[in-house]
Amino acid sequence: MTMPFGGYASPEQWVRDKSEYARKGIARGRSVVIVTYSDGILFVAENPSVTLHKISEVYDRIAFAAVGKYNEFENLRTAGIRLTDMKGYTYDRRDVTGRALANAYAQTLGTIFTESIKPYEVEIVVAEVGSTPESDQIYRLTYDGSIADERGFVAIGGQSEQVNASLREHHTAGEPLAQALRVAVRALGAGTQPGAPGAAAQNGERVLSAGNLEVAVLDRNRPRRQFKRVTGPQLEGLLAETAASA
Repeated sequence: MTMPFGGYASPEQWVRDKSEYARKGIARGRSVVIVTYSDGILFVAENPSVTLHKISEVYDRIAFAAVGKYNEFENLRTAGIRLTDMKGYTYDRRDVTGRALANAYAQTLGTIFTESIKPYEVEIVVAEVGSTPESDQIYRLTYDGSIADERGFVAIGGQSEQVNASLREHHTAGEPLAQALRVAVRALGAGTQPGAPGAAAQNGERVLSAGNLEVAVLDRNRPRRQFKRVTGPQLEGLLAETAASA
């Protein structure tokens, strides 16, 4: 690896500096929450943009969520779509798995972190919905290529520790979609200080509206392509249902 200037820094210091740089960049963004529900996997992001998506379909039953620098995770998303399409075309669509895609991302991120001066400021999740709740898979990947197999829920980006704490307290396996959405939105509100722009404050937490949210699901009951965005009246109806149940 080529050093940008003279002088010596130990490998440990070099890794620490790059890790701190990447973490700071990721923490500046807004969180994304991924939770399981009775019929699949729910993705919820605080994202007022209708064109710059943090959540995307990758293949029939696989989805991608990311936080950090948009151009960097968009490059990863595009590469993942190409990889899965090629594998499904060459072999069989059933040979395309979320675990294989997560491993490919881990290798790419690890190589960039090790060999490049500047690491990617991204954190991503690859999720695959199974035929049963027990076979759902959620993989979290960090800027250095580390990979973790998550169960039930995970939050990435922003104030993820606070968001994950809220999810641990309120998420229940097998809950219906409206309840899972309520838990996810509540966790996102807990992860940002009241008074931040874009939402009203209530009981010390931010209340996010449909205009501030990007929501999608991997629904195991849908045929073949199981990714679906939840927008417009459907999202507003689910939010109203969660407000009524609260």
